[in-house]
Amino acid sequence: MILAIAHKEFRSLFATPSTWLILGGLQFIFAWFFLARLDAFLQVQAQLAQMANAPGATLAVAVPLFGTLALILMMIVPVFTMRLFAEERRNRTLALLMTAPVSGMHIVLGKFFGLMLFLLLIVASCTLMVSSLAAGTQLDTGLLLSNALGLLLLASSYAALGLYISSLTAQPLVAAITAIGALFGLWLLEVSAVDNDFAWRMLAPISHFQSFNVGLLNSVDMVYFIIFIVMLLLLTIRRIHNNRIYG
Repeated sequence: MILAIAHKEFRSLFATPSTWLILGGLQFIFAWFFLARLDAFLQVQAQLAQMANAPGATLAVAVPLFGTLALILMMIVPVFTMRLFAEERRNRTLALLMTAPVSGMHIVLGKFFGLMLFLLLIVASCTLMVSSLAAGTQLDTGLLLSNALGLLLLASSYAALGLYISSLTAQPLVAAITAIGALFGLWLLEVSAVDNDFAWRMLAPISHFQSFNVGLLNSVDMVYFIIFIVMLLLLTIRRIHNNRIYG
């Protein structure tokens, strides 16, 4: 049943024109940043050739691009999560799903995995764009895979938070704005924290992505993402369960 709901959500994402507009805009923005970083890298090739340990194309071009994509996902993931529950509740289609012989866990996980499959396509397409550098230079495959994994975990945490907020309201716009505000607040915790504020920095998902961004697979960061995602999914399941009981 989870797979059926995930398949339905994945197909419904591509049934709306706004999805194609966002995808087109995202690819345009990412391609623009990609070409800008590549042009800047090529302009300093002469200076880099004289350095003993000069950064390669992966470090100079790919790593900053993945960092930029992490911030872009913070803005666009709530746009997709707002419709998962809030829009269905506004259109009164959620009530039909609630009366079906499907558990709240199946509903939440189905919607989550359907969205994650969509976000996987976004991360994969951007990773393939960066991988095109392999046609002209040698890339650090491990660093690319580390960034792709980090982006997937980061997108999963954004999706879990947006899904929970979407379950709290019947207004999609309110769900999107609230989710963006929450993610922006977590991002501010990271950028405004000083070296002494390690505990505050540990609360921000994007601070844990930074290890993946430089090629480090830290078990602490992995555990953080797992706990963050599971906790928010459990809260969403609890919310859907209460809606089914109390209406």
